[in-house]
Amino acid sequence: MLPTLQARTNAALNSCLPSETIPPKSLHAAMRYSALAPGKRLRPALVYVTGMVFGGADSVLDAAAASVELIHAYSLIHDDLPAMDDDDLRRGRLTCHKQFDEATAILAGDALQALAFESLINNTKGISAEIRIEMLRVLTHASGPAGMAGGQALDLDAVGQTVTLSDLELIHRHKTGDLITASVLLGYLSSAQDDSPVRKKLQKYSECVGLAFQVQDDILDVEGTTEELGKPQGSDEELEKPTYPNLLGMSEAKKTALRLRDNAIQCLQEIEQDTSTLEEIADFIIFRNS
Repeated sequence: MLPTLQARTNAALNSCLPSETIPPKSLHAAMRYSALAPGKRLRPALVYVTGMVFGGADSVLDAAAASVELIHAYSLIHDDLPAMDDDDLRRGRLTCHKQFDEATAILAGDALQALAFESLINNTKGISAEIRIEMLRVLTHASGPAGMAGGQALDLDAVGQTVTLSDLELIHRHKTGDLITASVLLGYLSSAQDDSPVRKKLQKYSECVGLAFQVQDDILDVEGTTEELGKPQGSDEELEKPTYPNLLGMSEAKKTALRLRDNAIQCLQEIEQDTSTLEEIADFIIFRNS
């Protein structure tokens, strides 16, 4: 199913991204270069799969899936900048600031972030205003100081420092986990439902898989190759970033990922609908090699 959802995401992205034949051409080219770069499209997949479980409308799911991937793409552009991680490779290609230049990369990230919200509000007209506003609230919260941006700030503050396990979890629940949680919730809200007990179970599931994703990322930074990862292997260690293998040891880090997967699946078993595909995504997250 994942390849099908990846293709669907790419089509949704292509339809909302401005053409690079339209001025400002360099900005639009950089936006398309980054947003359409090869990737797992995990966050859009979570939107689609959750929405399918609860009967979300296709057009609304496409808008939500594109929006979360646009936010993710913007965050990667900025994360790779010299002021942040200073990376040369992303998804097996030159990073945006290397392919273009730093100023264009910054503007491309800014523009992708704005486009995400524009796309979400313009292409979800088939559901109520209340649900559309809640979808915007979910995505803005996950992207801002209480979410991904705040997690990135905490991550930068932790470089070269001694941190506790709770410190590390706080960083990654925000930096990585919050956008994954938003993806699941947007998929659910796309069905025009907002039942509190179901939403709480889905939120817990997404929090578990979001943290598991980061634990596995830390493991792969040690055990993967540059070719598999599409970015320099060992970059976290080089930057002196705290990671789960460094803090817990590799064996315990792997046990932590499995435990988070199990907790996520337990949350799904309390939902009446068939959530087997969401279970498969939880497995994919911790057994992937890139």
